[in-house]
Amino acid sequence: MIKSLQSAGRYLWLRLERGFNAFFGPALNPLYYLGGIAFFLFWVLVVSGFYVYAFFETGVKDGYQSLEYLAREQWWLGGVMRSLHRYAADGMVLTMVLHLLREFLFDRYRNFRWFSWITGVPLLWLVYASGVTGYWQVWDRLAQFVAIATSEWLDWLPFFSDPMVRNFLEEGNVSDRFFSLFAFVHVLIPLLLLLFTWIHIQRISRAKTRPPRALAIGTVVTLLALSLVKPILSLPPADLGIVPTNLELDWFYFAVYPLLYLWSPGAVWALLGGLTLALAVLPWLPSKERQAPLVKINLDHCNGCGRCVADCPYEALTMGPRTDGKRHVQQPYLSPDLCASCGICVGACPFAMPFRHITELKSGVDMPAQPIQSLRVATDAALARLTGEARVVVYGCDHAPGVEAAPGVAAVGLMCVAQLPPAFIDYALRTHAADGVFVIGCADCRYREGQRWMEQRLAGDREPRLRRRVPRSRVHYCAVTPLDKSVVQRELEAFRGRLRGLPGEGPAAPGTPPQKAARG
Repeated sequence: MIKSLQSAGRYLWLRLERGFNAFFGPALNPLYYLGGIAFFLFWVLVVSGFYVYAFFETGVKDGYQSLEYLAREQWWLGGVMRSLHRYAADGMVLTMVLHLLREFLFDRYRNFRWFSWITGVPLLWLVYASGVTGYWQVWDRLAQFVAIATSEWLDWLPFFSDPMVRNFLEEGNVSDRFFSLFAFVHVLIPLLLLLFTWIHIQRISRAKTRPPRALAIGTVVTLLALSLVKPILSLPPADLGIVPTNLELDWFYFAVYPLLYLWSPGAVWALLGGLTLALAVLPWLPSKERQAPLVKINLDHCNGCGRCVADCPYEALTMGPRTDGKRHVQQPYLSPDLCASCGICVGACPFAMPFRHITELKSGVDMPAQPIQSLRVATDAALARLTGEARVVVYGCDHAPGVEAAPGVAAVGLMCVAQLPPAFIDYALRTHAADGVFVIGCADCRYREGQRWMEQRLAGDREPRLRRRVPRSRVHYCAVTPLDKSVVQRELEAFRGRLRGLPGEGPAAPGTPPQKAARG
């Protein structure tokens, strides 16, 4: 059932991504930076919250009056900051939920990813707790409803000796001291949120904790526009002598609250507790998919350069003292529980050189499921199959769409596009069995950084670089989504058409990037 749900949801999500790619471009697609946007919105909340807090007076009446002053007297800055605070909070909930949904649909919560998934679950509760306590500070009719409903809900738990809801039965029961306590809680929870966010990204190299600058600016501009067009204003002040009606709920935070008046508090706790438990056990539920064997370290073919460590997306490899007595000072060490079996480290190894005249090609780090030797054998077999004109060998990620079989086209599959050492492109062209090399990557890499590393290697910006002698006009890189098979085929045919018109040519100018197409 889970697989069917993921398959259907993934198809719809990919179509949504395609639409966003067409509008924003793959480099600025917000759906590729949901975690980073959520973290960026947290800092927007901190900045706007500090400004509002500078004018906020904790107290039953003082709090309401100070916010009214910001909204009506200082609307040009204080009112904007208050509205920005609210919209950033809603945006953070939205991006966090979408981020969770996306990781679930693409099955990115098992094996080496379990830690990030599990540590993300408390973040949801902390964000909601911070929002609820923030609403109490206003102490208008909506805050009154939220306070009473939350208190009745919490009173169901056996932790409180006296019912919390008693504080809201009569006007005199709500004291300034009580509000000072909740103001402290509202400041404390974001600190816990920051701590858990730091824990959440500990097993990820170069985590995307911020979106690209253009996307960040666009996010702030959008929130400011909302703040000016639809400013956040308080309802009339709380009155414990009446029952609030006709409230405009913030559905990002209070979607579950109407259930408190349809069900019992225990039933709502069972619902949310069950969902939390389901999220917590999800990484350990049985799955038909099995992770490929982990990377193998071959010290006889390792010079301790550290490129594999630098390129690993999940810090599965670290450098340490040499153990084989050779002159090299360091060697890589593997943390098995962090390895994604993606092969990106193999593409970074300088020993993964197909030109080496040895019977069995080996690299310093290798993938047992697809050793570098088998990649050379597959390349030789693909080159041998090419016939006719505009002969192209295609290297494609197994998670990206493939190409249709043709006499002049032969394909080699990869665990990740960055598993391919750039020397293989040189190898395929230097044998003169191929007229061009077509590389297919994923616009949103399953292993986070494969697409970026391959793009930088081909452009000469990252080791190992594509050699200068390789004619860039004979190399084409295409980054696509799994639904873009027609785009890949169209790009391939266009590339072959260009190859037919190319004369023999020498080395490319230094720094010249290969032809590239990124589609969504």
